[in-house]
Amino acid sequence: MAIKLTGIEKAVNPAFLPRLRMYEPRIIVEYGGAGSGKSHFVVQKVVIKGLAQKRRVLVVRKVARTLRESVFKLFLQVLSPLRPAVRNVNKTDMTITLVNGTEYLFSGMDDAEKIKSIVGIDDIVIEEATELLEEDFTQLRLRLRSQGEHNQLHLMFNPVSKANWVYRTFFLDPPANAAVFHSTWEDNRYLPREYVEDIQRLQRTSPAHYRIYVLGEFATLDKLVYPLWQKRIVSLDEVAGLPAWCGLDHGYNDPAALTWGHYAAREKRIYVTGEYRRDEMLNDQLYQTICDLGLSRARIVADSADKKSNEELRRMGLTRLQPAAKGPDSLINGIKWVLSHDLVVDERCVHVINELENYTWVKDKRSGEYLNEPVDAFNHHLDALRYGLEPMRGTGLGFAPTLSSRTPTDRIFVR
Repeated sequence: MAIKLTGIEKAVNPAFLPRLRMYEPRIIVEYGGAGSGKSHFVVQKVVIKGLAQKRRVLVVRKVARTLRESVFKLFLQVLSPLRPAVRNVNKTDMTITLVNGTEYLFSGMDDAEKIKSIVGIDDIVIEEATELLEEDFTQLRLRLRSQGEHNQLHLMFNPVSKANWVYRTFFLDPPANAAVFHSTWEDNRYLPREYVEDIQRLQRTSPAHYRIYVLGEFATLDKLVYPLWQKRIVSLDEVAGLPAWCGLDHGYNDPAALTWGHYAAREKRIYVTGEYRRDEMLNDQLYQTICDLGLSRARIVADSADKKSNEELRRMGLTRLQPAAKGPDSLINGIKWVLSHDLVVDERCVHVINELENYTWVKDKRSGEYLNEPVDAFNHHLDALRYGLEPMRGTGLGFAPTLSSRTPTDRIFVR
């Protein structure tokens, strides 16, 4: 049973419309910059295919737990105005069934046995394909073997590094049955103005990330994670009236690192105005130090990995201390959010400055390219900085942009 739609073309970004019903290539690669709308389009496409004909669609990411707040949520958003077409949504198992029998199954590649048990797949959608190993992709290609027509495998990703397997597979020696499409934020007419301003700011604050995350190019990352920042004396008058932030990275063998400052939302500027660092610090000593620094009533966001220390500090009197969220991809998302701002560091924060000058990306030994993964060193104060700024984050880089009120999903009707 097919479900007829009216008004669907109005819900698709015009730049993607020519390939909405492009079913000939077996492999479709949608890559490009942040906010381009490529993931939203791929979901629209497989939903339309599923409404027209009963299909079984497998949707994957590398890690299963990252699916729920990313592509599963996106499917629910696209299907929201099509409620009469939806028979069942199982949020526990992450499955969606339409009234015509079409199934959308969500799974992580970290659950290999579950993937192997799924048969009769008509379409596969791979979110953040660069997270997968090449062996993962090979396994998925073998799963696409149903007797249905127009079987397709869709890959979506933002470029990370030429060292990643997707560059070699689809850009150096692409298979004959693959079609590759590029998009940027300029192809998405539904982006909020604030989000556009955030991604454009990267052109000044981190040129390499601008080419990768905004223009969607396979550019080489700078060696330093934070290549551009200012070092100077920050006066009290300059930060007067600005919201304060404070972050804590626990440590004993590693140093306990406390970092604090102010945030200017309108100017998109982060100020680092203070730091404290000490090895082999017990919680009672840390509590007394925080009180001596005048931060006992501050909202402190601490590393959530040390639950015991966080609870002890709260019981001692730091009632506003809270654990860092640390959601999916929180490290990279947090770095990208900081990079979308001007970063000003008081020159007296010598430990923060030392970390900024030495915090680098991992370098691939074979290709010489820097990977989208920071070296786990020179990062105690910089981790504390990310934690402390969590309450200040909105829809900046690394987060799914909120669609503007002009998104015409209310003009899609099911018959």
